[in-house]
Amino acid sequence: MVAPLCFFVLVSTSSGALDEALEATEPPRTLRAAFTVELTSDKASRVFDFDPRAPEGGRWRLVEAVGEDGDLDQAASIWGAEPAPDGRLFPDDLRPSFGQAVEVDDKGLAWQIDFRHRPSANDTEFDKWAIERLSASAWLDPATNRFLRLDYSLPAPVRGPEGGRLTKFDQSWFLETEPTYGLSVVTAFSIDVEARAGFKTITRGYSAQVTRAELFFSSDEAEAEFLSSQLDAPGQATSPR
Repeated sequence: MVAPLCFFVLVSTSSGALDEALEATEPPRTLRAAFTVELTSDKASRVFDFDPRAPEGGRWRLVEAVGEDGDLDQAASIWGAEPAPDGRLFPDDLRPSFGQAVEVDDKGLAWQIDFRHRPSANDTEFDKWAIERLSASAWLDPATNRFLRLDYSLPAPVRGPEGGRLTKFDQSWFLETEPTYGLSVVTAFSIDVEARAGFKTITRGYSAQVTRAELFFSSDEAEAEFLSSQLDAPGQATSPR
């Protein structure tokens, strides 16, 4: 059987479809989000509300809890303790990770772009360690010039940061276009990890589904400034072929 041919085209990230898609992942600092998210594992589920306008100590609020899962609770606690938990709704550091140009595999309905992600301020120490060893792919819709999905995977087993051996690390982020401002917003993500220590295999995994998101600016002036900057947004791009 003959393997299918893959055609890669070098595409600039400073103009056209990629520039527009990357810009949609780069909201101004004056934009915030209140949201509801459901975290789910094989053992339990948790629903949290977050609102940056709430008093300190009440911004990240547990709404519903089913089952018992210490790892899921720890993941939720780390997220809620971040200075800006709503920052996870926006993919970051994609532009520096892409560089000046990337190879695009035009698959018709979507473009596949392989890249190396750079750590962000929201990443934990384990995230930063893992990112250096992961391969990453972005999927872009050429009809809308927006990213659809980001996938991260471990190409080969490696020694873990605290001993043992990390044998599996898969993480995916799913994006949708927010209708009011046209920005790319993360609506779901999943993570699946497997490690081996001695004769023991350890698995960890959970998914998150954002069920509600309200975007707003810190002031009417900030919103007006952003909307004004969008008036000259580039049009839709054609296939890189």
